[in-house]
Amino acid sequence: MGELFRSEEMTLAQLFLQSEAAYCCVSELGEIGMVQFRDLNPDVNVFQRKFVNEVRRCEEMDRKLRFVEKEIKKANLAILDTGENPEVPFPRDMIDLEATFEKLENELKEINTNQEALKKNFLELTELKHILRRTQQFFEEVAPCVGSFFLQDVMSLIRLLNTYISGVSLSCQRFVAGVIGRERIPTFERMLWRVCRGNVFLRQADIEDPLEDPTTGDQVNKSVFIIFFQGDQLKNRVKKICEGFRATLYPYPDTPQERKEMLAGVNARIDDLQMVLNQTEDHRQRVLQAAAKTVRVWFIKVRKMKAIYHTLNLCNIDVTQKCLIAEVWCPLSDMDSIQFALRRGTEKSGSTVPSILNSMQTKQTPPTYNKTNKFTSGFQNIVDAYGIGSYREINPAPYTIITFPFLFAVMFGDLGHGALMTSAALYLVLRESRLMAQKNDNEIFTMVFAGRYIILLMGIFSMYTGLIYNDCFSKALNIFGSGWSVRPMFTTLSENHVLQLDPAVDGVFKGPYPIGIDPIWSISVNKLTFLNSFKMKMSVILGVIHMLFGVSLSLFNHLYFKKPLNIYLGFIPEIVFMSCLFGYLVILIFFKWVSFDARTSKDAPSLLIAFINMFLFQYSDPSNKPLYRGQMGLQIFLVMIALACVPCMLIVKTLVLRRQYLWQKHLVRLCRVKLINHVANHLKTDHGGESKNKGLFPTGIQFNFTDVAVHQAIHTIEYCLGCISNTASYLRLWALSLAHAQLSEVLWSMVMRIGLSSRSFGGFILLVFIFFFFAVLTVAILLIMEGLSAFLHALRLHWVEFQNKFYAGQGFKFLPFTFESILDGRFEE
Repeated sequence: MGELFRSEEMTLAQLFLQSEAAYCCVSELGEIGMVQFRDLNPDVNVFQRKFVNEVRRCEEMDRKLRFVEKEIKKANLAILDTGENPEVPFPRDMIDLEATFEKLENELKEINTNQEALKKNFLELTELKHILRRTQQFFEEVAPCVGSFFLQDVMSLIRLLNTYISGVSLSCQRFVAGVIGRERIPTFERMLWRVCRGNVFLRQADIEDPLEDPTTGDQVNKSVFIIFFQGDQLKNRVKKICEGFRATLYPYPDTPQERKEMLAGVNARIDDLQMVLNQTEDHRQRVLQAAAKTVRVWFIKVRKMKAIYHTLNLCNIDVTQKCLIAEVWCPLSDMDSIQFALRRGTEKSGSTVPSILNSMQTKQTPPTYNKTNKFTSGFQNIVDAYGIGSYREINPAPYTIITFPFLFAVMFGDLGHGALMTSAALYLVLRESRLMAQKNDNEIFTMVFAGRYIILLMGIFSMYTGLIYNDCFSKALNIFGSGWSVRPMFTTLSENHVLQLDPAVDGVFKGPYPIGIDPIWSISVNKLTFLNSFKMKMSVILGVIHMLFGVSLSLFNHLYFKKPLNIYLGFIPEIVFMSCLFGYLVILIFFKWVSFDARTSKDAPSLLIAFINMFLFQYSDPSNKPLYRGQMGLQIFLVMIALACVPCMLIVKTLVLRRQYLWQKHLVRLCRVKLINHVANHLKTDHGGESKNKGLFPTGIQFNFTDVAVHQAIHTIEYCLGCISNTASYLRLWALSLAHAQLSEVLWSMVMRIGLSSRSFGGFILLVFIFFFFAVLTVAILLIMEGLSAFLHALRLHWVEFQNKFYAGQGFKFLPFTFESILDGRFEE
């Protein structure tokens, strides 16, 4: 039971590991995940530790594996994950792993380099093919285009072009052809016109199919162009502009026959190159497919090795260089498992010297460790989000398992919505193994899946409170009939549009409803008046009980830590103060429910006014009569007791602490004087001996009266005022429940009523669309938004109103050395 309601008892142990067995022993400790290593070399630089070279080698292997993984993902291949937990390789196996990864990396790099060169060559040949095809069309169509071209000598250009068309080779080429990105064509054309002052002739055509960039692998749209000019000066300008716009220029034959022969040769080379590319890609796929089968196992092995060497760097090395000394925090109940893991590691390494584990006495505060399973981990995370519990402090998580979903359900009470939430959570619970194997990276889904058991309990409790409220999608369920005479009411409803229930009318009210709220209230106009009174009083009752339970849990902390002063001057005044005031208010609520019936309830006094008058000692109010005989005397007595508890917490505790300090200080002084006299009588000292002994044996007791008084004053004021504000804070149970019910009712009346108003076939078709719209709004607003709102308010009630009564949350978490994160895929440290 102590493991469930209180954090594990921890111990600081010293671990002596033989050098040849240290690696295997730490490996076994990482598999069981029960020890937290302390850094015994905090002042030593990371690069000066003993196993820094091994860590670097592991990081280099990890880098190579990340490169392989990147190539596998780039090839759209799936990495095989069988869930295997491979054993940690021995240190001597590191050389083989390094050689394997080096060979694989070099092979992939060589394949990529060759493939990139082949693709670059393939791209150039493809572009040249399009140039030869397109520009031949330009020459065939050039005659109609000459009239739009302006040169100082137009006839010279015509003769020049006719010469090209006829196939006569010129001594100096007067045109260039190439390929450019399609999006650069307009700017490219304007630049040519401006720089060359219109003395060039540009023709371009788009390449229909996008071309693959060999460097990035992206698909790029390009265009073919040919530029005619006259003179070497224009030629240099054109080439510089092409270079600036990253256009690729290709050699172009002068005669049609040469162009035809070149096109045939280019097509033949493209076919050969395509075959080589296919073979290269097949080889690359085979290499990556083989690597995809084992890359996860390799990752786990390498990162386990790295984690081991990183942990070994936290240890000290004795002067003989034959033993490593480590200090670890570990649960006291798991010492046998740790010893057994050390024996397994020693046997695996082949060492004959066993490892030694000794518990140490220390004044350091141990880490907090709460054992959890898949059911309790979600609730423990809720508690830890507020603050990690102090060592051996009462753990609120076991109580949160019940109180959290229940308070959520009080605000979210709806049988239909609770059933939907339960169904969704039940799906996640029943298929948890398959969903965990899929390892979804979606952050929202991961968060919801981690809290599947919380959602399941919230849904079940919401179904229960929905049954109590008799609320299912804003409609009441008539399960047990009604406690009212319904037939006369239907006659009343046929004549009136408003029904107001009055239990005091004879012949109408027959008796109480068996479970929950009578369904007839759903059609009554005074429904909210009745439900608000019920839910508000219920919120106060639940809140006071919850807070009293939290104060009661503080008693177990005081008993465990052996602090009787906190019991007599802390717990007792606190519980008495709250019980005399707010516990009495709860009793008044039950007393009023029992003492007044339907006929006499109109004359019942207001509890709120009576509670306020209790603090003001006002008992002469004629509009608010006493609930019972002797009420004034009892209430004055309770208020005086509550007021008397305040100085006990505020002043008496501080004075008692100061008295204890003075008494201990006086006792230490007496012991010191006696010890000095004893030394003086037995030793012969010179006149400076007194000064040498001066300052010996300090008390070691620190007490600052001002700090203690201020701290106690803050705690007392916070508690006393918090009792009022925290009780009022629980009214959110009523407010959120009312808001959820009203939103559900508004959604039904504004959406579903439209679809149900028509009884024709067209109305049925309309109802289908209306129901779809209603279902989407129900899930989006009432389940997700309202559910999240109720979740956050229940979280606040636990953190602020409940846990602050007994939970300090000032500890630090136990972080054991474990390989579990590596197996879960969270490789990065």
